[in-house]
Formats: sequence, structure tokens, C-alpha cells
Amino acid sequence: MSENNKFDFAIIGGGIVGAATFYKMQSAFPEKNIILIEKEDILADHQTGHNSGVIHSGLYYTPGSLKAENCVKGRHELVAFAAAHNIDHDVCGKVVAAVEESELPFMDKIFQNGLANNTEGIEKIGPDQIREIEPHVKSIGGIWVPCTGIIDFRSTTSKLAEIAQAKNEKSTIVLGEEALSFETVGNQTTITTTKSKYIANRLIFCGGLQADRLAKKDQVPLKEKVIGFRGDYYELTEQARHKVRNLIYPVPNPEFPFLGVHFTRMTNGEIECGPNAVFTFKREGYGKTDFNLKDTANALGYGGTWKFFFNNIGFGIKEYRRAFSKRLFLKTLQRLIPELEMDDLKPGRSGVRAMLMNTKGDTKDDFRIEFTDHSIHVLNAPSPAATACLAIGGQITDMAKKHFEL
Repeated sequence: MSENNKFDFAIIGGGIVGAATFYKMQSAFPEKNIILIEKEDILADHQTGHNSGVIHSGLYYTPGSLKAENCVKGRHELVAFAAAHNIDHDVCGKVVAAVEESELPFMDKIFQNGLANNTEGIEKIGPDQIREIEPHVKSIGGIWVPCTGIIDFRSTTSKLAEIAQAKNEKSTIVLGEEALSFETVGNQTTITTTKSKYIANRLIFCGGLQADRLAKKDQVPLKEKVIGFRGDYYELTEQARHKVRNLIYPVPNPEFPFLGVHFTRMTNGEIECGPNAVFTFKREGYGKTDFNLKDTANALGYGGTWKFFFNNIGFGIKEYRRAFSKRLFLKTLQRLIPELEMDDLKPGRSGVRAMLMNTKGDTKDDFRIEFTDHSIHVLNAPSPAATACLAIGGQITDMAKKHFEL
């Protein structure tokens, strides 16, 4: 095999976590040759490129968890990186608005989490203060989170990869090649893709929606499965955009691992409303009727999926009805902004979340990174992984130093 196809490290997956890991690893080890392999023709084509574009604050997450620590640390790094490289972003702040008395205890809990997580500047505010920030919101009070922002994650991913590659002329990015198999002999692994073969001494997997399948190909024993949940968005029409200034979130339902339908100003000035959360019949399917037999059989043949369905049957039915009913979607949005009308909404895009689910139907809430003697696997990196990407990349780099004795 040509020396040009031999590398010290191979990173599998070109979303923002893979690109940030490339950036951190190459910065720490500029002499190491690294290859980043992405199966699509562009970087950030799945979860990264279809998320809400929010720089999360660290408000929601259990103190001491990897999510909490990496979100706050990563947010600071991400904002500094965006400012240094002229990436579209705006630390505009957000409101979390309560509309019912029953939401106040959980709102207080996430506020206390925010304080414990050093989410700077947060404060409880009354309905009048909320209306000063977001004049069209009707609430009984909420939380002001000034350190939340918005960013272009696709551009961030491209810039991270571009800078990393420039640090070593022998490092490279390969697009449009899916990693099919990994054969490890001694200290080297042969990676067979749809177009070529590469040899790497160590591997780092940042596979997102394909994380469990890549782990299996690398002989990692994993009982859990990745289950995809699609999130659909509407956009506000141009004449309705004035009803949202920046970011408006509800108090999330503590029973579910989602933040609820919210309003997001994008860096291009558009306002998105959503997402909902419905089981998807195709892991990388963004249309409401997208279907893949392998993905569907894989998910529905797993006992954990059915336990999740049975445990959350009311929530699931409600979400599916809302997915196919603009009227029901509008009704949810009107909880926060009552004056919204049907003509204010137009169909938007969709995204898919990768949720690592165990056999009991529980979604693994925290980030999960594991290692073998020759590889590191990011097995679970749901939101706020994009915000935390540089912190996650730093953590992976530290793991590589320790476990691979670099």
C-alpha cells in the first residue's frame, strides 16, 4: 500500500465533533498524519447541518455531567473561535418562559442547574421583563439566559477542518467514502471504504447517527442501539418575523429528553419554530415519509424501542399528530405567542437526533466516549454536542494522550 494511504490517526465521521477532534488532535500533535473520512460529499451533512444553530448555555444539564462540563467549556471556546475566524454568530441571549403554574418547580430546578454549572448572567424574571425582551410572549415568568447565542455550524465545521488540515501537509480529508470494515493486526488497522483502503495506527470514531454500527464493525461490544428521532420545523413568514426577536424556549417537560418546541432566530435572519420529536423510519431521512428497510427493521427489532414506545405512548401519539397537522403545531406555538396565526407559518426543514437507547427503553442522557486498545468511540453525543464540540475534541485528545501513550 502507498505511503500516502498510511496515517497515524484516522477519524471516522465529518460532523462538527469529528472536525473539532481533527482540529484538537492536529493542534496537539502537528507532526502526526491524520485522515478524516466522511461518507457524504460535504462535511456536516447530517446532525450538524440540520440542527437549530443554537449556542447552548449549559442551563439544563445535571451538574457534574459530561454535558454540563463540556457545554460550558465548549461554549466559551466556540464563541472565541467564531470571533477569531469571522464565522456568523451572535450571543443574543434567550428567554425560557413558563406559561402554567405547574411548570414553575421544574423551571426552578433548571435555574439551580444553571447556577451550579456556572451559566453566567442567568436570572429569574417576571412576565413584564420577558415582554421587554420578547414583546409578543405571554407568560407568568421565566429565566433570562444572556450567554445563549446562535451560530452557523456548517461554516464552523468547515473552518475547523480547514485549519486542522493546514497544520500538516500529509494530513487529509476524504469525502464521499463510507467506511465499510476495519481489520486490526498488531498496531495497525486497515480501513476499507467504498473507494479505497487506508492504514491507521489509531482510530477515532465520531459517527453520530451511525455510531453503534461503526462500534460493531470495530468489534466493540455494545448492547444499546442508536434510535433516530426526526424533528420538523416551521418558519415564520416575512410579515410575522417581528414577533420573535431572538430565542424563546418553553420550560421543557422533565419526562422527555427534548427541550420542547421553541423559536430560534437564525444567523440569516429567518425565524424557525420547532422541532417536534417523532420516531424516524430512516436514520438519515429528513422527509416525513422517508423510509429505509434496514433502519426500520433495526429499530423495530430492538426491544428497547418498543419499551420506549409503551412508556411514552401518549407523548408519541401527540407528536405524530402534530407532525402532520399545521393546526396542532400552531396551537403548541401559541402557548408562548398567542397572536400567531396560520398564515404566519410556512413549512421549514427537518433534522434527525441520534439517541442511544438501552434495552429498557431509556435514552442515555449524557455524553458517552469509550476506548479500546486501538480506538476511541464517541457513542452518544446528543445536544449540546455541537456547542460542546471543541471541549469534546479536547477530551478525546486527552484520552488519546493517556491511553495511546503519545
